[in-house]
Amino acid sequence: MSRVRPVSGGGRAVEVPPERLDGWFARFATRHGGVVSTSVTPSACVVTAADGATASVSAAFGSFSPPGEHEGLVVDAVLAHASASRRIGLLLVRLGGHGVGVARDGVVLVSTTGSRQVHGRNKAGGWSQQRFARRREGQARVALQAAADDAARVLAPRVGELDAVVLGGDRQALDALRGDRRLGEVFALASPRVLDVPEPRRAVLEEAAVRARAVEVVVREKS
Repeated sequence: MSRVRPVSGGGRAVEVPPERLDGWFARFATRHGGVVSTSVTPSACVVTAADGATASVSAAFGSFSPPGEHEGLVVDAVLAHASASRRIGLLLVRLGGHGVGVARDGVVLVSTTGSRQVHGRNKAGGWSQQRFARRREGQARVALQAAADDAARVLAPRVGELDAVVLGGDRQALDALRGDRRLGEVFALASPRVLDVPEPRRAVLEEAAVRARAVEVVVREKS
């Protein structure tokens, strides 16, 4: 089953695997009375249905080619983009753990995972709360340092072999890693999309490798 999440401004984003993309657009056309037009630019493809609904895709890696304005449903550029073979770096980080790997076409080739204990927030007040907060901050620093070290060891030496990097997990934790100089080239390859993932263990990393290939289609109904 495809993953669906709400998007700001109304509408929903649907993750569609590359092999199901053609059928998904055909069903979109059927549900909305046909497709009037398809607009393709290097960065985005927008399909407009007869009832005013739209389905749009942003280019996650590189760009769509060739660009153009078309009557009806013409998503060849999106299909070719989605099905291209790529080597992708994976960097999944939460305060309690991390997963780092390299995958090709949804299969993890190299990986490492790690976990560190980071206590939840303490609701007690006074000095007890302050001591707990300091200990939690220390645990978080250790956890993030371990994630940065593994990313520097696994991804940084291979950055020249990667077509892109896909991030996942907690955005604040990822932002903390951006400050590590060793990871500058890794984050420079990062796709804007951030996967929502639980604590990154091996199974989560493998699932993220598959999801990294999926195309996120944003559907907006006419109001």
